[in-house]
Parts: sequence; structure tokens; C-alpha cells
Amino acid sequence: MEIITNDNIKCPLALEGLYEVYDPEIGLNVVDLGLIYGINFDDSRKIIQTIMTLTSQFCPMGESITSDVTQSLSSAFPDYQIDVTLTFDPSWSSDFISPEGQKFLNR
Repeated sequence: MEIITNDNIKCPLALEGLYEVYDPEIGLNVVDLGLIYGINFDDSRKIIQTIMTLTSQFCPMGESITSDVTQSLSSAFPDYQIDVTLTFDPSWSSDFISPEGQKFLNR
């Protein structure tokens, strides 16, 4: 799934750290799993808004995953406030998994 962003220069820096944030139940990072829908940078207010989902609305590791996403972005952009918004529209699907993720999962 393509990640929507308003800054094609900063977004790869944000993703670099997010590749280290894993869904512990699946063992795949949140980027390749397709959980990150969008990353927008508001430079004037120093806010990064991340729109993401979980594999299920009832994901028992949801709080941990969103906390790790916040921590990762805070490390990469220490001068920014991080706002992580969960959405379930569209609902996550295994179709969102990247080709690299599919290979990792032997699909």
C-alpha cells in the first residue's frame, strides 16, 4: 500500500525508523505490513501526523505498536510533536503487505 505524504524528502527518514517497529504477533515491521497509511509534516507547528491502522480493531498489541511508532518518529524528529491517529477505514487486509513482507511471510 502506498503511503500518502506531503513531504517526499522527510517521509523516507520517518520510514527508516518505522521499519524497526514490529507487530510482535506477526514478526513483520509496520511499514511492510501495510499499517502506515499516511505521514504528514506540519513544519510551521512542528507536528507530524501519522495515520495508521492495526491488523484488527481488537489487536491486543495495538497500544504497544502505536507507542513504538510514536517513539520511533520522536527519535527521528526530536523537535516535532507526534500525533498518531488510528483508523479502520479502510480496514487492513493482507493485500496491503508489501512484496518484501510477502516474501518474509513465505506467501
